[in-house]
Amino acid sequence: MDLVERRAGQVILSYFEKDLRIERKDTNQGGIDIVTEADRESEEIILGAIRKEFPDHDVVSEERPPEIKGSRWRWFVDPLDGTVNFAHGYPVFSISMALMEGSTLVAGMVYDPLRDECFSATRGGGAFLNGRRIRVSGTPRLDQSVVATGFPYDRAYSSENNVVEFSRVVTRVQGMRRGGSAAIDLAYVSCGRLEGFWELKLKPWDQAAGMLLVEEAGGRVSDRTGSPTDVYTLSVVATNGLIHGQLVNLLASPL
Repeated sequence: MDLVERRAGQVILSYFEKDLRIERKDTNQGGIDIVTEADRESEEIILGAIRKEFPDHDVVSEERPPEIKGSRWRWFVDPLDGTVNFAHGYPVFSISMALMEGSTLVAGMVYDPLRDECFSATRGGGAFLNGRRIRVSGTPRLDQSVVATGFPYDRAYSSENNVVEFSRVVTRVQGMRRGGSAAIDLAYVSCGRLEGFWELKLKPWDQAAGMLLVEEAGGRVSDRTGSPTDVYTLSVVATNGLIHGQLVNLLASPL
Protein backbone atom coordinates (compact mmCIF):
# COMPACT_ATOMS: atom_id res chain seq x y z
CA MET A 1 0.00 0.00 0.00
CA ASP A 2 3.05 2.24 0.16
CA LEU A 3 2.42 5.46 -1.82
CA VAL A 4 -0.68 4.07 -3.55
CA GLU A 5 -2.49 7.35 -3.00
CA ARG A 6 0.24 9.24 -4.85
CA ARG A 7 0.12 6.81 -7.78
CA ALA A 8 -3.64 7.26 -7.97
CA GLY A 9 -3.20 11.01 -7.58
CA GLN A 10 -0.87 11.18 -10.57
CA VAL A 11 -3.48 9.40 -12.69
CA ILE A 12 -6.13 11.88 -11.57
CA LEU A 13 -3.87 14.84 -12.38
CA SER A 14 -3.19 13.44 -15.86
CA TYR A 15 -6.89 13.97 -16.61
CA PHE A 16 -7.31 17.34 -14.88
CA GLU A 17 -8.44 20.18 -17.13
CA LYS A 18 -8.66 17.79 -20.08
CA ASP A 19 -11.68 16.61 -22.08
CA LEU A 20 -13.40 13.93 -20.01
CA ARG A 21 -15.94 11.20 -20.61
CA ILE A 22 -18.60 11.95 -18.03
CA GLU A 23 -21.30 9.51 -16.95
CA ARG A 24 -24.32 10.69 -15.00
CA LYS A 25 -25.21 8.35 -12.14
CA ASP A 26 -28.49 9.94 -11.06
CA THR A 27 -30.48 10.73 -14.18
CA ASN A 28 -33.67 10.68 -12.13
CA GLN A 29 -32.31 13.64 -10.13
CA GLY A 30 -31.03 15.79 -12.96
CA GLY A 31 -27.66 14.13 -13.45
CA ILE A 32 -25.82 16.05 -10.74
CA ASP A 33 -23.92 12.99 -9.45
CA ILE A 34 -21.29 12.08 -12.03
CA VAL A 35 -18.32 9.76 -12.58
CA THR A 36 -15.35 10.12 -14.96
CA GLU A 37 -12.61 7.85 -16.26
CA ALA A 38 -10.30 9.49 -13.70
CA ASP A 39 -12.51 8.16 -10.88
CA ARG A 40 -12.44 4.67 -12.36
CA GLU A 41 -8.68 4.52 -13.05
CA SER A 42 -7.86 5.87 -9.59
CA GLU A 43 -10.20 3.30 -8.05
CA GLU A 44 -8.57 0.44 -9.97
CA ILE A 45 -5.11 1.40 -8.69
CA ILE A 46 -6.29 1.62 -5.08
CA LEU A 47 -8.40 -1.53 -5.12
CA GLY A 48 -5.64 -3.43 -6.88
CA ALA A 49 -3.25 -2.53 -4.07
CA ILE A 50 -5.77 -3.54 -1.39
CA ARG A 51 -6.48 -6.87 -3.10
CA LYS A 52 -2.75 -7.58 -3.37
CA GLU A 53 -1.89 -6.75 0.26
CA PHE A 54 -5.16 -7.71 1.97
CA PRO A 55 -7.00 -10.20 -0.25
CA ASP A 56 -9.43 -11.27 2.48
CA HIS A 57 -10.56 -7.78 3.48
CA ASP A 58 -13.99 -6.35 2.67
CA VAL A 59 -13.95 -3.30 0.39
CA VAL A 60 -16.64 -0.66 -0.04
CA SER A 61 -15.78 1.79 -2.82
CA GLU A 62 -17.86 4.48 -4.45
CA GLU A 63 -17.84 3.43 -8.08
CA ARG A 64 -18.42 -0.35 -7.93
CA PRO A 65 -20.42 -2.90 -5.92
CA PRO A 66 -19.09 -3.73 -2.44
CA GLU A 67 -16.73 -6.70 -2.09
CA ILE A 68 -18.03 -8.33 1.10
CA LYS A 69 -16.19 -11.48 2.21
CA GLY A 70 -17.18 -11.57 5.87
CA SER A 71 -13.91 -10.10 7.13
CA ARG A 72 -13.68 -8.10 10.35
CA TRP A 73 -11.63 -5.60 8.30
CA ARG A 74 -13.38 -3.21 5.92
CA TRP A 75 -11.95 -0.55 3.62
CA PHE A 76 -13.87 2.53 2.51
CA VAL A 77 -12.51 4.11 -0.68
CA ASP A 78 -13.43 7.28 -2.52
CA PRO A 79 -11.06 7.37 -5.50
CA LEU A 80 -11.99 10.96 -6.38
CA ASP A 81 -13.95 13.00 -3.84
CA GLY A 82 -15.11 16.18 -5.52
CA THR A 83 -15.79 14.82 -9.00
CA VAL A 84 -18.06 17.74 -9.93
CA ASN A 85 -15.24 20.16 -9.04
CA PHE A 86 -12.77 18.04 -11.00
CA ALA A 87 -14.97 17.89 -14.09
CA HIS A 88 -15.29 21.69 -14.08
CA GLY A 89 -11.58 22.30 -13.60
CA TYR A 90 -12.19 23.62 -10.08
CA PRO A 91 -9.06 22.76 -8.06
CA VAL A 92 -10.56 21.13 -4.96
CA PHE A 93 -10.69 17.32 -4.93
CA SER A 94 -9.08 14.45 -3.09
CA ILE A 95 -8.65 10.73 -2.56
CA SER A 96 -10.07 9.27 0.65
CA MET A 97 -9.34 5.85 2.18
CA ALA A 98 -10.21 4.44 5.60
CA LEU A 99 -9.90 1.08 7.33
CA MET A 100 -12.34 -0.20 9.93
CA GLU A 101 -11.89 -3.18 12.25
CA GLY A 102 -15.28 -4.37 13.37
CA SER A 103 -17.12 -1.13 14.09
CA THR A 104 -13.98 0.89 14.92
CA LEU A 105 -12.14 3.14 12.50
CA VAL A 106 -8.44 2.35 12.85
CA ALA A 107 -6.77 4.24 9.98
CA GLY A 108 -7.62 6.99 7.55
CA MET A 109 -5.97 8.98 4.78
CA VAL A 110 -7.04 11.97 2.68
CA TYR A 111 -4.74 12.96 -0.17
CA ASP A 112 -4.92 16.21 -2.14
CA PRO A 113 -2.88 15.55 -5.31
CA LEU A 114 -2.84 19.17 -6.47
CA ARG A 115 -1.10 20.34 -3.29
CA ASP A 116 0.64 17.03 -2.57
CA GLU A 117 -0.86 17.09 0.92
CA CYS A 118 -1.39 13.73 2.61
CA PHE A 119 -3.44 13.77 5.81
CA SER A 120 -3.21 10.54 7.78
CA ALA A 121 -4.35 9.17 11.13
CA THR A 122 -4.33 5.94 13.11
CA ARG A 123 -6.53 5.17 16.09
CA GLY A 124 -4.61 6.30 19.17
CA GLY A 125 -1.64 7.40 17.08
CA GLY A 126 -2.55 10.99 16.24
CA ALA A 127 -3.12 12.86 13.00
CA PHE A 128 -0.49 14.07 10.56
CA LEU A 129 -0.03 16.20 7.45
CA ASN A 130 2.89 15.00 5.32
CA GLY A 131 4.38 13.44 8.46
CA ARG A 132 3.96 16.52 10.65
CA ARG A 133 1.66 16.24 13.67
CA ILE A 134 -1.47 18.36 13.40
CA ARG A 135 -4.05 19.65 15.87
CA VAL A 136 -7.44 21.27 15.59
CA SER A 137 -7.90 25.01 16.02
CA GLY A 138 -8.06 26.60 19.46
CA THR A 139 -10.77 29.10 18.45
CA PRO A 140 -13.46 29.06 21.17
CA ARG A 141 -16.33 31.00 19.60
CA LEU A 142 -18.55 30.43 16.59
CA ASP A 143 -18.43 34.08 15.55
CA GLN A 144 -14.64 33.79 15.30
CA SER A 145 -14.81 30.58 13.28
CA VAL A 146 -14.64 29.56 9.65
CA VAL A 147 -16.89 26.59 8.96
CA ALA A 148 -17.71 24.57 5.85
CA THR A 149 -20.67 22.62 4.60
CA GLY A 150 -22.07 20.94 1.51
CA PHE A 151 -25.41 20.03 0.00
CA PRO A 152 -26.85 16.63 -0.97
CA TYR A 153 -27.32 15.67 -4.60
CA ASP A 154 -31.10 15.44 -4.11
CA ARG A 155 -31.36 18.99 -2.77
CA ALA A 156 -33.82 20.04 -5.49
CA TYR A 157 -36.18 17.18 -4.64
CA SER A 158 -35.85 16.61 -0.90
CA SER A 159 -36.84 18.89 1.96
CA GLU A 160 -33.76 17.61 3.84
CA ASN A 161 -31.42 19.69 1.72
CA ASN A 162 -29.31 21.72 4.21
CA VAL A 163 -30.59 25.05 2.88
CA VAL A 164 -32.35 25.99 6.12
CA GLU A 165 -29.36 24.93 8.21
CA PHE A 166 -27.04 26.97 5.99
CA SER A 167 -29.24 30.03 6.49
CA ARG A 168 -29.04 29.62 10.26
CA VAL A 169 -25.26 29.40 10.35
CA VAL A 170 -24.02 31.75 7.64
CA THR A 171 -24.79 34.96 9.56
CA ARG A 172 -23.34 33.65 12.83
CA VAL A 173 -19.82 32.72 11.77
CA GLN A 174 -16.77 34.68 10.71
CA GLY A 175 -16.64 32.84 7.41
CA MET A 176 -18.49 30.14 5.50
CA ARG A 177 -16.93 27.85 2.91
CA ARG A 178 -18.39 25.29 0.50
CA GLY A 179 -15.40 23.45 -0.91
CA GLY A 180 -17.09 20.55 -2.67
CA SER A 181 -14.95 17.76 -1.18
CA ALA A 182 -16.17 16.60 2.23
CA ALA A 183 -12.95 14.67 2.76
CA ILE A 184 -10.87 17.83 2.35
CA ASP A 185 -13.25 19.82 4.56
CA LEU A 186 -12.83 17.27 7.35
CA ALA A 187 -9.06 17.20 6.85
CA TYR A 188 -9.01 21.00 7.13
CA VAL A 189 -10.85 20.81 10.45
CA SER A 190 -8.18 18.39 11.67
CA CYS A 191 -5.33 20.80 10.90
CA GLY A 192 -7.06 23.98 12.05
CA ARG A 193 -7.79 25.59 8.69
CA LEU A 194 -11.48 25.27 9.55
CA GLU A 195 -13.12 25.27 12.97
CA GLY A 196 -16.07 23.16 11.89
CA PHE A 197 -17.89 21.27 9.18
CA TRP A 198 -21.33 19.73 8.85
CA GLU A 199 -23.22 17.98 6.08
CA LEU A 200 -26.18 15.69 5.40
CA LYS A 201 -26.44 12.39 3.51
CA LEU A 202 -22.76 11.67 3.04
CA LYS A 203 -21.62 8.12 2.33
CA PRO A 204 -19.08 6.20 4.43
CA TRP A 205 -16.39 6.64 1.79
CA ASP A 206 -16.90 10.43 1.89
CA GLN A 207 -16.48 10.84 5.63
CA ALA A 208 -14.80 7.85 7.30
CA ALA A 209 -11.18 8.95 6.90
CA GLY A 210 -11.95 12.56 7.77
CA MET A 211 -13.88 11.61 10.88
CA LEU A 212 -10.86 9.75 12.25
CA LEU A 213 -8.55 12.63 11.31
CA VAL A 214 -10.64 15.08 13.32
CA GLU A 215 -10.85 12.82 16.36
CA GLU A 216 -7.13 12.04 16.36
CA ALA A 217 -6.31 15.75 15.98
CA GLY A 218 -8.23 16.49 19.19
CA GLY A 219 -11.58 17.49 17.71
CA ARG A 220 -15.08 16.13 18.11
CA VAL A 221 -17.39 14.30 15.71
CA SER A 222 -21.11 13.69 16.26
CA ASP A 223 -24.39 13.59 14.40
CA ARG A 224 -26.41 16.78 14.09
CA THR A 225 -28.01 16.25 17.52
CA GLY A 226 -24.62 16.02 19.22
CA SER A 227 -24.92 12.26 19.78
CA PRO A 228 -22.05 9.82 19.13
CA THR A 229 -22.11 8.46 15.61
CA ASP A 230 -20.34 6.21 13.12
CA VAL A 231 -19.38 6.14 9.43
CA TYR A 232 -22.94 5.28 8.37
CA THR A 233 -24.46 8.44 9.84
CA LEU A 234 -26.75 10.53 7.63
CA SER A 235 -25.64 13.74 9.35
CA VAL A 236 -22.17 14.61 10.55
CA VAL A 237 -20.85 17.54 12.57
CA ALA A 238 -17.09 17.79 13.05
CA THR A 239 -15.41 20.62 14.94
CA ASN A 240 -12.44 21.62 17.04
CA GLY A 241 -14.56 20.59 20.03
CA LEU A 242 -14.67 24.10 21.48
CA ILE A 243 -17.46 25.29 19.17
CA HIS A 244 -19.21 21.94 18.90
CA GLY A 245 -22.11 22.66 21.22
CA GLN A 246 -22.62 26.11 19.70
CA LEU A 247 -22.80 24.72 16.17
CA VAL A 248 -25.04 21.78 17.09
CA ASN A 249 -27.43 24.09 18.96
CA LEU A 250 -27.55 26.48 16.01
CA LEU A 251 -28.29 23.68 13.55
CA ALA A 252 -31.20 22.56 15.73
CA SER A 253 -32.63 26.04 16.40
CA PRO A 254 -35.54 27.63 14.48
CA LEU A 255 -34.90 30.41 11.99
